[in-house]
Amino acid sequence: MMMTLPPDYRPTEDEDFMNPVQVEYFRQRLLRWRADLLRDADGTLASLSEGGIREADIADRASIETDRALELRTRDRARKLISKIDQALVRIEVGTYGYCEETDEPIGLRRLEARPIATMSIEAQERHEKMERVHRDD
Repeated sequence: MMMTLPPDYRPTEDEDFMNPVQVEYFRQRLLRWRADLLRDADGTLASLSEGGIREADIADRASIETDRALELRTRDRARKLISKIDQALVRIEVGTYGYCEETDEPIGLRRLEARPIATMSIEAQERHEKMERVHRDD
């Protein structure tokens, strides 16, 4: 269901949480973010395939290797983000987007604005991280 958003629309606390306009706002935001990540990834791929390392200077070579390692890490991070964006888009399709997967409570607009791929409320996220720390210290 495609819907046109007012150009200056911003979700507010005084409308129904995850009403069709809000859902569409986040859907478009996620799609734009995904498109940007894919475009950047294409740029990274192009510059990676250009760089055969023929520079004689060892310092240059080391610098190029470092850049390449950084680009690969960035691509890996982008790939993981794209996967989380895809999962968020699926939650929009099935109607669970914006609700904590642990408590079913609304995640909240401020958190979703800051992190549109959030799957838990801040409270649930903090509990989750505390549990991970406890188990990691064993």
